[in-house]
Amino acid sequence: MPAILNPVVVIPARLQATNLPGKPLADIHGDPLIVHVWRRAVAAAIGPVVVACAEQEICEAVVKAGGNAILTRRDHRSSSDRVFEAVEIFDPEGNFDTVVNLHGDLPAITPAAIRAALAALDEARVDIATLIAEITDDGHRHASQIVKAVVGLAEGQRSGRAVYFSRATVPAGDGPLYHHIGLYAFRRKVLARFVALAAGVLEQREGLEQLRAIEGGMHLEAVLIASLPPNVDSPSDLEKIREILVRLH
Repeated sequence: MPAILNPVVVIPARLQATNLPGKPLADIHGDPLIVHVWRRAVAAAIGPVVVACAEQEICEAVVKAGGNAILTRRDHRSSSDRVFEAVEIFDPEGNFDTVVNLHGDLPAITPAAIRAALAALDEARVDIATLIAEITDDGHRHASQIVKAVVGLAEGQRSGRAVYFSRATVPAGDGPLYHHIGLYAFRRKVLARFVALAAGVLEQREGLEQLRAIEGGMHLEAVLIASLPPNVDSPSDLEKIREILVRLH
């Protein structure tokens, strides 16, 4: 039988984004970007949603919208470290056994996509689940800012074990490339083990926290979804997401 999971969704957010400073508070049709992400997580209806904030200003924006926010340390090395601190504050008794880390730059992600990652944890062999989408833009195949997931999916296969992530164009040869999407579903014990690990050699080299899990021997399952949810990483991305969210509403 599938495991019965009791998840909490945590959205890490900080103002010091390299390409778009102040990103969580960027206005999208009268609400901060982080509030749009929070609403998507709430709509997934899988459990309580908490925003893990590096700054008080983000907390205030989330609480004003009716959400739950927790102020964390500013100096975390990765989003998952921030998520872990927030979970320990929110649920010190350990009632929630599963943690979904939803990156705070995905205001148009579908609730179904969030649920798809969580569903992958029904398999006992899976430690962490994440999302991927096939790259359909040729420019993205070679762009270093696009993180590629190396997953050997056969025709019709919807998920598989991720063996590597890179900013390079990998794997070589004919066949699809997969864009990694910033969402992770962790078993809580796995998240605790993950944040206790030292940063791995490959993690530091690529600047990708998910490589810490692979270097630590964890099974990271990548779930293929039909299309890439647009993220916000630049001023031009912000303008595009404003247009998209007008259509969605």
